[in-house]
Amino acid sequence: MREVVIVEAVRSAVGKRNGGLSEMHAADLSAVVLQELARRTGIDPTIVDDVVWGCVSQVGDQSSNIGRYVVLAAGWPESIPGTTINRACGSSQQALDFAAQAVMSGQQDVVVAGGVEVMSRVPLGSARSTGMPYGPRVLTRYDDFTFNQGISAELIAEKWGLSRTVLDEYAVRSHELAAAAIDRGAFVEQIVPVATGAGTVSVDEGVRRGSTVEKLAGLRPAFRDDGVIHAGNSSQISDGAAALLITTPERARDLGLTPLAHYRGGAVAGSDPVLMLTGPIPATEKVLAKTGVSLSDVGTFEVNEAFAPVPLAWLAETGAPVERLNPLGGAIALGHPLGGSGAILMTRMLHHMRDNDIRYGLQTMCEGGGTANATLVELTA
Repeated sequence: MREVVIVEAVRSAVGKRNGGLSEMHAADLSAVVLQELARRTGIDPTIVDDVVWGCVSQVGDQSSNIGRYVVLAAGWPESIPGTTINRACGSSQQALDFAAQAVMSGQQDVVVAGGVEVMSRVPLGSARSTGMPYGPRVLTRYDDFTFNQGISAELIAEKWGLSRTVLDEYAVRSHELAAAAIDRGAFVEQIVPVATGAGTVSVDEGVRRGSTVEKLAGLRPAFRDDGVIHAGNSSQISDGAAALLITTPERARDLGLTPLAHYRGGAVAGSDPVLMLTGPIPATEKVLAKTGVSLSDVGTFEVNEAFAPVPLAWLAETGAPVERLNPLGGAIALGHPLGGSGAILMTRMLHHMRDNDIRYGLQTMCEGGGTANATLVELTA
């Protein structure tokens, strides 16, 4: 099979709910990152074989194959196709894996992967407003469990003995690391400013500076009266998009482009759908086994912060160094625009690797229904 490289990665800032990006249609927001991807690489979009786009709530503004309308909104030639992927929160990470697999197999040479979610306009749960996706057989199999991710997060905290104080300390860490990253300009180069009717959005909006465990203690539990999960130690509802250009080293050289990283492998794992959010643990094991890279060789890990227990349970099971986990903060501070998050995390990680000369990076995302993606990349020499 052919080798695969990621040539460029760009993202919007992540807007908070009803924030700076909330008036933008998902296709228009996506168009901004596609156009910037073409501008930075200097490619003629006609060479793109496909656009693989992640999006979770495929209703309303985000319905009818948003991946196709992203291409048209960007003004790219009508000859370029687009498709939409839904693997819950890992949708745009799966888009990257599918793009890499297409190039690896030789079926395609240049593919754009990415994703979007404008949750301000298409609220969480919109796709379920007229029905129940699980069906009676699934409910019977799992004793009529509600498949509520917040309850699953509570169960994970209970199983791994994670107190509210520990979870809140982790949430504060996320905000502190994200604020520090913004202050030192770590995100400036990867973010394309987005012009809106109200101004320009170029900085992630969700960070709460000065957050403390004492302040978080005043928030009420969201899912159980005696629970430990609340708005402050959960991911934020957000808006955002990101795009990556995938090809072979040879094609990149022909185009005069220097890749950011080699794609070394991807894996997807199923896990207990009641706990639901523990999939990153087996997915990490699978991708490391597949690539032959040891955990100790990985210099940075992006484990999506859907809820604070997710990265903390992953950390407890893998034994990874805590200082390598989400070093720029995560979704608790920076937000989680569902279908865009996988590509946004990968963009953050790739630029962090380049800026700090980190050889290997591993990204993993928990996903609704009890699945998870894990992807390993290696910095180009």
